[in-house]
Amino acid sequence: MFVTLVLGCDDHTSLEDPRVFRYNESAAITSLDPAAARSLEHMWLVDQLYDGLVELGPNLSVLPCLAKSWMFDESTLTYQFHLRSNAFFTTGRLVDADDVVFSFERLRDPAVISSGGWILDAVAPNGIVAVNDSTVEMTLKEPYPPFLGLLTTAYGSVVDRKAASLEGYSLRDSPAGSGPFELAWWMSDAGLVLHRHEGYWERDSSGNKLPYLDAVHVDVVQDMGAEFLGLRQGRYDFISGLHPAYMETLLDESGLLRQEFEDELIHHHIPFLKTDYLGVVLDGTTTPEALRKSSVRRAMSLALDRRGLAQHLRRNSVTATDHFVPPTMLGKQAVQAVTQNVVRAREILAEAGYPKGQGVGEIVLSTTSDYVDMCAAFQHDWAALGLDVKVDVVPASVHRERVAQGETAMFYKSWLADHADAENFLGLFTEANFSPGGPNYTHYTNRKFELGFDRALLSAARPEARLKEYQILDEMIHRDMPVIPLFHDQVTHFVSHRIEGWQIHPVNRLDLRRVKKR
Repeated sequence: MFVTLVLGCDDHTSLEDPRVFRYNESAAITSLDPAAARSLEHMWLVDQLYDGLVELGPNLSVLPCLAKSWMFDESTLTYQFHLRSNAFFTTGRLVDADDVVFSFERLRDPAVISSGGWILDAVAPNGIVAVNDSTVEMTLKEPYPPFLGLLTTAYGSVVDRKAASLEGYSLRDSPAGSGPFELAWWMSDAGLVLHRHEGYWERDSSGNKLPYLDAVHVDVVQDMGAEFLGLRQGRYDFISGLHPAYMETLLDESGLLRQEFEDELIHHHIPFLKTDYLGVVLDGTTTPEALRKSSVRRAMSLALDRRGLAQHLRRNSVTATDHFVPPTMLGKQAVQAVTQNVVRAREILAEAGYPKGQGVGEIVLSTTSDYVDMCAAFQHDWAALGLDVKVDVVPASVHRERVAQGETAMFYKSWLADHADAENFLGLFTEANFSPGGPNYTHYTNRKFELGFDRALLSAARPEARLKEYQILDEMIHRDMPVIPLFHDQVTHFVSHRIEGWQIHPVNRLDLRRVKKR
C-alpha cells in the first residue's frame, strides 16, 4: 500500500499537479512524535499531522482548535475545555477527553523522554482530568498568564491514546493524530509523503472541507543551492529563510526581491519573534575557565561587528542586537542600538586577567553549514582580541544533540517564540528548564533571576508590572551574558506564484490547510 502511495506522488504525478504541495527540508527528519518536536522541521510536520486543544493565530492570539471553547476560573486556577464533537483521528476514532489527558500526561512520562514536559510545569500534580468524554479540566499550581499560549505549541498535540498504547507501536514513525494530513510514506534520510485526511473536521467560510490540497511531498536535500534550483525549476513550491547559497541571487542590496524573479516568485517577510545567539555551556567539561566569566563573554560580544554582518552577509534581513528578548515583547518599539567597540573589549579582557587573549586557550564554536559564513566572521573579529576560536561544523542533527547534552563549549543557535509573552524567551534561563529536559542549554542559574521570573508570572492581574519585571530580567541576561545575542530575525518565505492562500506566521509555523496551487 505504501509503495503505491509513494509512486502516486513521485512517478505518476507531475510536478505541475496542483493537488500536491512540495517543499524540501535541509535537515534529516528524525521523528514524527509531537513529544519530541523541538526543531522547526519537526514542528512543521507535526502541524500537518496533529491538532491541539488550541492553536496560535497569525497575530499570536490563541484560537480554538480541538477545543471549541474554554473557561478559566480564577478562584480555583482551573481551565475547562469543551471539545468539538466532529474531530476524528486518522485511525477513525473520535477525539475524546481521555485522549487529551493521555497526550499531556505522556509529556511528563520519564519513559517517553519528551523535551516538551516543561509546558506543563505550571500544572498541579494530578491536575489534568477528564470530566466526561467532551470536557477536560487543567488546574494550575499558581497563576501563570502564558499557560494557554504554551498549549498552542507542537508539544500540545493530541494523540490517539488507543493507537499509541498498542504494544510495539511507535509515534516516532507511525503518527496517530487528527490533523489535516496523514502519513503515507516516510524514509528519514529521503523524505516523506502526506495525504489529505479525508475525515478532517475543519471547513472554510463557504463550508468547503479543508485542506484543499490532496498531498504534501517533502524531500530531504541538504544542499541549499539544490533547494533553490528546485524552487526555480518548479520542483518545490516554497523555501523558507535566507541562505548564502541563493541570498544574493534573489535579493538586491536593499533586501528586496530582484526584478527578474517577480514573475515567478513572491517574497513574503514579516518580523520574526526569533533571536540568533551564541550560547556558552557554563558548566561544560570542555568549556575553558575563562569563558565561564561573564566579563570575557561581554568582551567577545563587544568585539562583534553585528551591523556590518547584517548588511553584508544577510542583506539587512536581520536586525543587530545584544539583547535577547525581541523589543516588541517588552513593550518597546525599536531595538536598542548596538555598536562594535574593540578597544573597550580589549580593556575588559585585560581587566579579567587575559590581556591580548593570553591564557584563554582554544575555544571551540559548534555550528552547522548554514552559519559557516557568520562564524568565520566572528572568528575574524575575535582574533583582534587575541582569541583562538575554532569553528566546528557538524550536521544539524549532531549539532542539536551536542547542544542538548552540553557536549560543546560554545554553540550557534536560534530561539523563536511560540506565544507572544516574553516568558517564552526568558524561560530559557531558569533552572527548571535545564537541558536535556528543557531549553536552558547554557545551564545558567541566578537566584535573583529566578525570583524576578516568579514575580513576573504572579503578576497576572497587573500586565504593566509584569512587563517591567521582564525588562529587568532581560537586562540581567544582558549583564551576565550566558548567551551572546546576535540578531533579531524576519520570517522570510519565497513562494511560487502558483500558490494561493499562503499565510506567513510571526513564529514561522507552516499552515497548509487553505493553500491552493494553480
